[in-house]
Amino acid sequence: MGKLYLVATPIGNLEDVSPRALRILQEAHMVACEDTRHTQILLRRYEIRAKHLTSYNEFNHKRQVSVLVGQLDRGWDVALVSDAGTPALSDPGEALVAAAVAAGHDVVAIPGPNAAIAALVASGLPTREFTFLGFLPKKSGERRRRLAALIEEGRTIVVYESPYRVDDTLADLAAVAPGARVAVARELTKLHEEFVRGTATEVAARYAAQRPKGEITIVIAPAEATEGDG
Repeated sequence: MGKLYLVATPIGNLEDVSPRALRILQEAHMVACEDTRHTQILLRRYEIRAKHLTSYNEFNHKRQVSVLVGQLDRGWDVALVSDAGTPALSDPGEALVAAAVAAGHDVVAIPGPNAAIAALVASGLPTREFTFLGFLPKKSGERRRRLAALIEEGRTIVVYESPYRVDDTLADLAAVAPGARVAVARELTKLHEEFVRGTATEVAARYAAQRPKGEITIVIAPAEATEGDG
């Protein structure tokens, strides 16, 4: 029976890929990609000639799950990759993993780059306990309620956000916890990597004045850490 490999790929800098990840991408019978064109950039960089590339993303995953499990059933090893970072984390790969496990296949994680962890450890905020949320609700009222509840739980919060909504998200955070310590990580591992740190009010003002470009990860300290700083 085939194995499903969850292969972490670079979140920006193409040097951030492990030799094991490259070997699996070379040896797998099929590579399931969020965007085959994006994955080809990495494969070409390391002169990997994948035998089969197929698309697996939020738009087609419901029908592709059965197709890929079928390939595993015939004995093919399938490597799953996202455009950046670790697949199946806040990602439709979750459904494929569940289906592969249910069908009796081995699922093997090939660890590597992850934007949430990179942002957390470089944020300067507490790292011992944290909650990773993926993306917050899109509606302001619901987002504010979720943020307020999370902050009171006493753990650092890590979320992804679109550059088109980051100003609204930070404004909502400033409304519910103006003194919360925040770090906004942008374009991690890339040429224009940037960390903006400050209170929720300070950081919200920064991004209200100028909408950022690129991938965004927001790290928010728990209420206890913010209050402890006086």
